[in-house]
Amino acid sequence: MTATPDSAVDRPEVVEKDRVVIRFAGDSGDGMQLTGDRFTSETAAFGNDLSTLPNFPAEIRAPAGTLPGVSSFQLHFANYDILTPGDRPDVLVAMNPAALKANIADLPAGGVLIVNTDEFTKRNLTKVGYATNPLEDDSLEQYAVHEVAMATLTMGALSETGLSKKDAERAKNMFALGLLSWMYHRPHEGTERFLREKFARRPDLAEANILAFRAGHAYGETTEAFAVTYEVKPAPLPTGTYRQITGNTALSYGLVAAGQATGLPVFLGSYPITPASDILHELSKHKGFGVTTFQAEDEISGVGAALGASFGGALGVTTTSGPGLSLKSETVGLAVALELPMIVVDVQRGGPSTGLPTKTEQADLLHAMFGRNGESPVPIVAPQSPGDCFDATLEAARIAVTYRTPVLLLSDGSLANGSEPWRVPDVADLAPIDPGFATEPNAPDGSGEFWPYLRDDDTLARPWAVPGTKGLEHRIGGLEKADGRGSISYDPANHDRMVRLRAAKVDGIAVPDIEVDDPTGDAELLVVGWGSTYGPIGAGCRRVRALGHSVAQAHIRHLNPFPANLGDVLGRYRTVLVPEMNLGQLAMLLRARYLVDAKSYTNVTGLPFKAEELQDLFLSYLSGVHA
Repeated sequence: MTATPDSAVDRPEVVEKDRVVIRFAGDSGDGMQLTGDRFTSETAAFGNDLSTLPNFPAEIRAPAGTLPGVSSFQLHFANYDILTPGDRPDVLVAMNPAALKANIADLPAGGVLIVNTDEFTKRNLTKVGYATNPLEDDSLEQYAVHEVAMATLTMGALSETGLSKKDAERAKNMFALGLLSWMYHRPHEGTERFLREKFARRPDLAEANILAFRAGHAYGETTEAFAVTYEVKPAPLPTGTYRQITGNTALSYGLVAAGQATGLPVFLGSYPITPASDILHELSKHKGFGVTTFQAEDEISGVGAALGASFGGALGVTTTSGPGLSLKSETVGLAVALELPMIVVDVQRGGPSTGLPTKTEQADLLHAMFGRNGESPVPIVAPQSPGDCFDATLEAARIAVTYRTPVLLLSDGSLANGSEPWRVPDVADLAPIDPGFATEPNAPDGSGEFWPYLRDDDTLARPWAVPGTKGLEHRIGGLEKADGRGSISYDPANHDRMVRLRAAKVDGIAVPDIEVDDPTGDAELLVVGWGSTYGPIGAGCRRVRALGHSVAQAHIRHLNPFPANLGDVLGRYRTVLVPEMNLGQLAMLLRARYLVDAKSYTNVTGLPFKAEELQDLFLSYLSGVHA
């Protein structure tokens, strides 16, 4: 009888799963965002559908090893289409006691816990309030705990490289990445290529990180601690070319594409602010596509420069978050009065004031709707997913250029930093957007003058004349204009007319009808969302339907003006429920506009809704617990 090789006997069992949620957690200096991003990139290359939730500390540099300094990255990947980063991790990688304490409550019983034991010193345990070592007091017995001395093993693997102890220890995140890559059969070539590119100026650090990554992979192969590895097959996505993309990157590409679709140069006037700064960083790379980026000295200068660029015939853009939007409000009102196209991107975060800079929220909706003096309506568009930031940006550009108006694009922190597979569009499929510049005098009295406020019959948009065009000289400013001629006017009747015309122009913007996801057609509960609540609401509805109940979902992209059929849709359902990450702002608008008794469910924790949370909420309405 032939003996079975030891390698065959010791090979771990491979368990196939349809979905997995992994969370990497550690100190803000432990490289958890890089680790999660690399695992995500390899997962995207493998072909899984995925969704991520980076969670940054709100402090710039909290004391090492403390709870405020914990940084985490959660990844949900599956062999089918998914909508959220997942509610709870199946696997938690805790690099220190603070990461364990901040995240252990989310790990379900039976979940896999991988702990870096090197950091579980008495000093670090005391910092976060552990009276005893949780690795020794049986408090973690409900989990599958794997204790790994990551720092020690990493330094051992790098002992011959000549690196300092500090530099060698910093590579422990790559050890963790290698171990998890082995556990879930992730490709590794891309990570090694990435490390060589990232540390091109320090080849020694590149090779050290690669050695640490390989050491983590080898540890998984050789240790007896892991009896099982897991496999998640690729998801059946529509045919096309895909890449992993974050919301901020997708929004940046949308602005580049808007420039190509309009034939206009793109000018970004911006002041860095979390979580919008990555748009400025990304756009600065695309000068070859006619993009100019201007890092202004403050928020007011940024929006002023963008509006000046629009007056000059460019597609003016400014990016910010809530505090910056407050500072930009006067100039946005000026853009309303001048009736010039401009895109104002607000990547919402927790407020008020500085608030929670790295956390997500949807609390700027009423600010976007009403946060300017006088009657100064602006269109509002909100993307629903990281990839949808591209399409929503193109839509904002279409409205801005066609109707000669500033448009507010409301993203938020979870969209901006989250990522998903994105099907790269065919450039030939992008619809052109005609800026339709004025080229000839247009005075209806035959005087040969140019009237800058003579309106298009269909859109009510005024002509856009590039300064320097012969015969089209005109003045602009913040004082009220005379209808048609554009001269300064203090006439009460003219002011009334101009205010109503500007409002009618926004109200008349053509937007698509809202679509309702109501598979059975007999649902009595309609759940309405906007922005990043699309994923959690959709996942909650899927769960409820899987239990045999009927529930309908509608998602509003255009928040001003609302879709023309929205009132009819709301009126078809006995109960309308609006979950949102504020204190009920959309619900308030729906009640006021349509006189519907919209029920509000709110969350201002700085974190997205969980699908399980919304499932239970929907079931409570369906069962009559909520009248």
